[in-house]
Amino acid sequence: MAGYFSIFLVLLTLGSGLIWLIDHLVYAPKRQQRLALAQSSAGGELDEETAALIAPEPGITETAKSIFPMIAAITIFRSFIFEPFQIPSGSMMPTLLVGDFILVQKYAYGIKDPVWRSQLVDVDEPARGDIVVFKYPLDERIDYIKRAIGLPGDKIVYRNKHLYIQPKCAEGETQQGEMLCNEYNKVDMEIINSDEFKQDGMDLVRLDESLSPMSHNILINPQLLEMKGRYYQQSGTRSDEWVVPADHYFMMGDNRDNSQDSRFWGFVPKENLVGKAVFIWMSFEFENGPDDILPGWVPTGVRFERLGNIQ
Repeated sequence: MAGYFSIFLVLLTLGSGLIWLIDHLVYAPKRQQRLALAQSSAGGELDEETAALIAPEPGITETAKSIFPMIAAITIFRSFIFEPFQIPSGSMMPTLLVGDFILVQKYAYGIKDPVWRSQLVDVDEPARGDIVVFKYPLDERIDYIKRAIGLPGDKIVYRNKHLYIQPKCAEGETQQGEMLCNEYNKVDMEIINSDEFKQDGMDLVRLDESLSPMSHNILINPQLLEMKGRYYQQSGTRSDEWVVPADHYFMMGDNRDNSQDSRFWGFVPKENLVGKAVFIWMSFEFENGPDDILPGWVPTGVRFERLGNIQ
C-alpha cells in the first residue's frame, strides 16, 4: 500500500507540475495578449471581473497551480527525507508497541527513486542494532520493521533463546567493538523483569541485550519451545545457524517468540532496505474490547512518555 501511495504522489506531482508548466509557456502568454488588446481598446486598466471574463484561467490550471507546491514538497519529504509509519503488530515489543507512530529516515542507507526504487546515491550501511524498515523479501508490497542482527559475512546462531554472533572481520582484525573475530560471541542478556508483559496469558521476561556497540530490550517467552522445524534452512549449516550472504542482512524482532523474521524466511537484500526508524512522534493506546461501544481502532489514550528517539 505504501508503494502504491508513493507512485500516486509522484504521478500527481508530475501531472500538476506539467499542467502548470504548459500553461505558463503556452496558454498564459495568449491570455496576456488578449488582455492587452482589450485594455488598449478600453483605453485603460480592466477590473478583475472583466479580465477574468475576457481571459479566464481554466479550472484545471488553477487547481494544478494551487496544489503543485504542496504536493511536490510532500513527495520530496516523504520519498527522500522522512516517511511516517504505524506499528501494526507486537513483533518489536518492548521497543515499539502497537499504536506507535514512527518516523523513518529514508536517506540513511541511500537515496532511491520513489517509483522503481533504484539506488541513486549511496550513503551508509545498516549498523548492527539498527531498527530497519524494509520490503518483505517474500512479498515486496509489504513493509516490515525489525532489528539488524547480522551484517554481510556474519555467522549467526540462535540456540536456546540465546544469540551468538561471529562477525566478519577484515584481514588482521582481531576484534569488532566488544566482539572477538574468528569465534562465536554469546550476546549477554540481563533480566529486567518478568511481570510487565504477557502473551496468551503467559508472562514474558524482559531482558537487556548487549548487542555491541549498543544495548536494547527484548522479550522472551520461557514457556515456548523454539520452532526450529520452521526455521529457514540454509545449505551447509545447521537448522539454527546462518551465514549472511554479501549485500544481505539478518533481521530479528525484539519480541523473540512472537516475530516472523529472518529465522523463518531468510535474509533481506540490500535493495529492499527502506530506511532507519529513528523517532516515535505519536503513540496511541487501543484498549476497546468487543463489548465496548467504540470500535477497536478508536484510540483510548495517548502514551506521551513514549515520544522521542528510538533506541
